Amino acid sequence: MVRPNRSTQIIATVTLTACLLLSSGGVADALSPPAAHTSQSCRSRALQAAATASSSAVARPPLPDHNKASYLLNTAEKARTVCSVCTSGTLCTSSFMDSIEGAPFGSFVDYVLDDAGSPVLLMNDLSMHWQNIQRAGPDALVTLFAQLGAASGPQPAQGQDVSRCSLTGTVSRVDPSADDWDALRMRYGIAHSYADQVMDSPKFHFYRLAPKKIYFVGGFGVSSEWVPPEDYRDATPDILAKDAPAIVDRLNRQHEEDLLLTATQILNVGEVEKVRVTGVDRLGMDMRVTSRVPRRRNKLQTDEFRVGFRIPVISVEDAKSEVLKVFQEAWEKANGVTWGGDEVPGADIPLFKTAEDGLM
Repeated sequence: MVRPNRSTQIIATVTLTACLLLSSGGVADALSPPAAHTSQSCRSRALQAAATASSSAVARPPLPDHNKASYLLNTAEKARTVCSVCTSGTLCTSSFMDSIEGAPFGSFVDYVLDDAGSPVLLMNDLSMHWQNIQRAGPDALVTLFAQLGAASGPQPAQGQDVSRCSLTGTVSRVDPSADDWDALRMRYGIAHSYADQVMDSPKFHFYRLAPKKIYFVGGFGVSSEWVPPEDYRDATPDILAKDAPAIVDRLNRQHEEDLLLTATQILNVGEVEKVRVTGVDRLGMDMRVTSRVPRRRNKLQTDEFRVGFRIPVISVEDAKSEVLKVFQEAWEKANGVTWGGDEVPGADIPLFKTAEDGLM
């Protein structure tokens, strides 16, 4: 089966996306199976083809060579995104309590970010963490730890398999004459409904944490590194940050077949045991694939892959459209569809492996 040309394929896919959006009554329902215009028997044949391909002994072709930097958020953007999505975390101070003096003391705190990405906290003068800070002096260092979790999506976070960020620095009181005073009060009141009842109390004050060291961890067995504070300050949170957890959850719950086809047909992974999406942002999506090791069928290996979007997305609708195109091309490749000449579906999707056999 041969497609007329590449332009026709793009137009058809975009048209399909628009139809799904209109018929679903909302963008969240647009991620229905990409082969909605095909019969169930066609999907069954596609899955059969994927299973056959994954068990084949023929050497699978390597992933195409792409510029990774163009399809990955940099670490500063990831750190800024985590701190932006989260509005609470753990504030670590040094205890002055008898018998545990000098020990780390963790307190649950709420916060918002100012325009430079510095956390701003509303603290009670009687709170233990504020007393620790006050006794330690103005140059004392504290650490705010923020982690994506259940509050960021419909499903609970899976252990250490979430992004987190630690910001270490000094804390100073925000003066009411500060240029961003009104903006901070409004921002805090929107993020934390109780704030309007206490922010005018003489016992509560706003404090700003000025980061000196920032440490980002992308998840279990993935990436971790120190982020220069100036890079963090200049970074922009990802536009999909608040919607990504819901998109990831929907993909993993309702698109198992599409993810299997993507792993076998687009990522060229054989003998796949499990596939799931671990993240989505404006530049692409991350997939974790567990497969059997060739010639050692009793051993499993887990690899991380980056499936880049051909163009950066600027909205949730754009992201869903790009994911739909990937699923569509995986189905086409499994069913022998070509675009004319030697080009095959999915050949120009930006792909690369980000972590190899280090998770199991």
